Amino acid sequence: MPAAARHIEIPTARAFLPLLAPARYKGAWGGRGSGKSHFFAEKLIDDCLYERGMTAVCIREVQKTLKTSSKLLIENKLQQLGLGERDGFKVFREVIQTPGDGQIIFQGMQDHTAESIKSLEGFKRAWCEEAQTISANSLMLLRPTIRAPGSELWFSWNARRKTDPVDLMLRGAEIPTGAVVVEANWRDNPWFTDELEQERQDCMRAEADQYGHIWEGEYLTVAAGAYFAKQLAQARAERRIGKVAADPLMTLRAVWDIGGTGAKADATAIWIVQYVGREIRFLDYYEAVGQPLATHVGWLRDNGYGKALCVLPHDGAQHDKIQQTTYEGALREAGFEVRVVRNQGAGAANARIEAARRLFPSMHFDEEKCSGGLEAIGWYHEKRDTDRNIGLGPEHDWSSHGADAFGLVAVAHEPPQAARKIVYNTRGVV
Repeated sequence: MPAAARHIEIPTARAFLPLLAPARYKGAWGGRGSGKSHFFAEKLIDDCLYERGMTAVCIREVQKTLKTSSKLLIENKLQQLGLGERDGFKVFREVIQTPGDGQIIFQGMQDHTAESIKSLEGFKRAWCEEAQTISANSLMLLRPTIRAPGSELWFSWNARRKTDPVDLMLRGAEIPTGAVVVEANWRDNPWFTDELEQERQDCMRAEADQYGHIWEGEYLTVAAGAYFAKQLAQARAERRIGKVAADPLMTLRAVWDIGGTGAKADATAIWIVQYVGREIRFLDYYEAVGQPLATHVGWLRDNGYGKALCVLPHDGAQHDKIQQTTYEGALREAGFEVRVVRNQGAGAANARIEAARRLFPSMHFDEEKCSGGLEAIGWYHEKRDTDRNIGLGPEHDWSSHGADAFGLVAVAHEPPQAARKIVYNTRGVV
């Protein structure tokens, strides 16, 4: 005869109280030290204790070993709560048995296919930890699979980008019906330790550009290790990111990184800039994926940049595979003056990075209009071989298109000409 479930009391921070009631989707986002993971681990134990036979899966996007899972946290919570085999909990190497022959398992979503995900049908709880890394494909597989009566999907994460799939799903314009989502940060944790407070203060002092993301749940504006992390932090400190006005007498330049057309094409990115004396003013930013040239031209004209000098990378002079024309030729036909920056061969990416770093102290950014571009250059980072701890050059991801166009702004920079000194003598002007 199995033992009856013992009554246990689990103190809960006020921020998480809305998550105690049943809901199909539950989410908690915020910075370090908020207790998000501790709450969900305790809630999972509580649900397993009072619903015999509960089956649950703890998920991360990538889980190479159980050391990177939530298993140790749940084991520690069981010990703290005084729950063990007599209560129906038994810890095995890869799973935790729960009362009534239920189980908690630990898996990585990248290991699943449309066929293998079916093994989770019938599970009552799915907890996605570090959910900011969950891909759109993983959500597409998981959501319809966890569909047993009374089943719930839980998500805990430190927000990274507003376009991350979990943020679009649970913080976007259209969240699932009945979803309960809370924000929790360090100040919401009644059990915030002195050690964590020291870490928080140290971060505020030594990593000011990362503090808001790490501790306050803010979206990431500058990734750790990004090529331009230090420069962006300095620009903010010097108030060179804010409101920037165009000079009506100076040439507007539209500096491009050329993508392509179609759903799988790279993005096309355009920075609108002016070189004003020794200043480089970034006035606007545009990015689009898979759109034809006419769409980009339309944006330029609609936003008052119809007379901009278009600065293209070397491939602007190459024929488009579909149109059998060049961007250079097509833009000239559309009435734009065009300049192609050539000799962008081997080592071009590193040359763009170094040129941008050198000129960064002269750069001023319109924060509102350039927000997408600032996000891109704040994320742009080196790809690394972690096994050999060596750099492999810039990571080619969503940020590289805006960053490449940004680097081209620096490569194409024309420093102001020194004023010519005029000397008069009896024979005329020298």
